[in-house]
Amino acid sequence: MLGKFENEALVDFKQEDNQVKLKAALNAVKAEFGKDYPLIIGGERVWSENKILSNNPSRKAEIVGRVSKASQADVECALAKAVETFATWKNVAPEARAAVLFKAAAILRRRKAEFSAWMILEQGKNWVEADADVAEAIDFMEYYGREMLRLGAQQPLIPLPGEDNRLTYIPLGVGVIIAPWNFPLAILMGMTTAAIVSGNTVLIKPASASPVIAYKAVELLEEAGLPAGVCNYVPGDGSEIGDFLVTHPKTRFISFTGSRDVGQRIYELASKVVPGQIWLKRVVAEMGGKDAILVDEDADLDAAAEGIVSSAFGFQGQKCSAGSRAIIHEKVYDALVEKILKRAKTLEQGDAEANFAVGPVIDAKAQKKILNYIEIGKQEGKLLLDGEPCSDKGYYIRPTIFGEVSPNARIAQEEIFGPVLALIKAKSFEDGLEIFNGTEYGLTGALYSKSREHLEIGRRDLHVGNLYLNRKCTGALVGVHPFGGFNMSGTDSKAGGPDYLLLFTQAKSVSERF
Repeated sequence: MLGKFENEALVDFKQEDNQVKLKAALNAVKAEFGKDYPLIIGGERVWSENKILSNNPSRKAEIVGRVSKASQADVECALAKAVETFATWKNVAPEARAAVLFKAAAILRRRKAEFSAWMILEQGKNWVEADADVAEAIDFMEYYGREMLRLGAQQPLIPLPGEDNRLTYIPLGVGVIIAPWNFPLAILMGMTTAAIVSGNTVLIKPASASPVIAYKAVELLEEAGLPAGVCNYVPGDGSEIGDFLVTHPKTRFISFTGSRDVGQRIYELASKVVPGQIWLKRVVAEMGGKDAILVDEDADLDAAAEGIVSSAFGFQGQKCSAGSRAIIHEKVYDALVEKILKRAKTLEQGDAEANFAVGPVIDAKAQKKILNYIEIGKQEGKLLLDGEPCSDKGYYIRPTIFGEVSPNARIAQEEIFGPVLALIKAKSFEDGLEIFNGTEYGLTGALYSKSREHLEIGRRDLHVGNLYLNRKCTGALVGVHPFGGFNMSGTDSKAGGPDYLLLFTQAKSVSERF
């Protein structure tokens, strides 16, 4: 009997046996470095001469894998297979589709160390961040499987004598999953399994910085019994296949997580009806944030400092939920800045495999962009903690903090996606509210205060999709904190919540007169 949903427990790495397991998994994964990986189209392995090279960001000379690149011809073939498979997969009972997710979750639970090791070595996550990514992937599958059972059951309607009325949720068709590199298993599996458990078939285009873990995820679904053609793996250059996927007349929906600029382009392209298209495409988009932690004058400053540092520098600030702005009441600004700096200076940086608190950023392009923002920050604020690279073996940037930053400064307005924190002084709680809401984004944020009045005002007026009171602004749990934001942070899809599967279905009402 299926039990109630519970979040997957995290691994306790203080226990020696768990350390031994992960170290063994790391060695096993390193033994596979440099392997070639194919496309997966209709269950068949398809090889191409052009390859994506995936590197270990901690040691950039190490090649994790060489992954075949899909061409437009490959995508056309994959779309045809997905359309063909949809004709049968859509009719598979919701219980059977959910069973695939439950089995995949069980397999992943047994192979936690292996999948964590891949993310440590391909993304530069430390042990805890990698394990949390695996746990979230398990949570998504367990949660969405149960959600499909709920939506697949008889839906409550107002009875009408003499009629049999039923409401059912049917799948949309063929979708495109455009996944990010920063949560290469959790978000990829969340978007993918929500779509397929709803009865759709998909093409997965993973980020070029995380193609190997994406391949392993598709293999996992195959092992769990997912029929060939339901999930097709087509990594490739956005310039060659990105627009092609989005604008293709057979594409019914696009599920995207990534930057604002790319999300806006997808939204625009998908809105145009092309010849042969008989529907309006649906776009589910999560497009980042410029998240803030607001600290009131009566806040617990030790708790606030801990939350700010954790939110800003966890996984090197490479989270859409990262707290890259701290808005501090002027009466406690100096005291809190001292506590923030003290904590941040204790963060040790180094190789993710060695489980340092702060590892590398993802690649050379990200490193260059972040260092450029640090130079901008030197002109916009007071450099309090220096962010120079600590090693040239990988893509390292030390945690960086700027004080006395204007709310309108570029480093306070633009998403940097790296370990850079801007400290902003607020004249009052009301001024802090205005600064908090003064960006084009609206994803996550936090408020530290002991005032019940201010907490309730914040609950009402701080305009973000995920607001946290007296805790950090990262670490959303599936089923507990449905995740998605406002404004230029996306379509507020609320991943891991009870409305999410509705985005991949359409409601059909059938009435029979007796």
